Amino acid sequence: MELITEPYSEQVKVWPKEGRHILAQFDSETIIVYQGYRPSIGRFAAEHGAFGGDFSYSRMSWVKPNFLWMMYRSGWGTKEEQEITLALRLRRAFFDSLLASAVPSSWDRKQFATHEDWSRGVGRSSVRVQWDPDHHPSGAKLERRAIQLGLRGERLEAFGRRELVEVIDLSEFVAEQRARLSSGGVSALITPRERVYRPADPDIASQLQLAE
Repeated sequence: MELITEPYSEQVKVWPKEGRHILAQFDSETIIVYQGYRPSIGRFAAEHGAFGGDFSYSRMSWVKPNFLWMMYRSGWGTKEEQEITLALRLRRAFFDSLLASAVPSSWDRKQFATHEDWSRGVGRSSVRVQWDPDHHPSGAKLERRAIQLGLRGERLEAFGRRELVEVIDLSEFVAEQRARLSSGGVSALITPRERVYRPADPDIASQLQLAE
């Protein structure tokens, strides 16, 4: 399957301006997440359709469904050890299960009554969730919040070896769009098509405090 792209200037017209939203490219069965890797890891995954080689399953690994948030974090593929940008197609059922089991990376009083309750939740879960300001292609902060998920242990094993439907190396595309942005500004920018994603279970949306 190919990644669907659209002009950024058209997409931004329909994106929410503020609040917690999961912006992603998805269909009825799958959803795309992104991460930047050093060449040895990224090229291995693109070739084999799974993570191995230099990839470490003993540490937490973060993924992001929002392309522009990934570009902000990786400096459009220029930061060290993030030179290879991968689009990772996951089964939606697995992605939703990650959302359901995710514990905030810092204490959230709305979800956990006490710091001790949160600490116990962190110990039990193999998934972290973090909400950060989303960013304009220029790097400027936005009012909208972007999600990223940290995986470890069994959930990372499932992600890296069993639940990947497709691995796409976007490094050339990222370099092309970095050049277009530099020479023509946002009006020239093409990005993966993204819309607001909501998990099938409304309880998950409530737990994540997703905006309507």
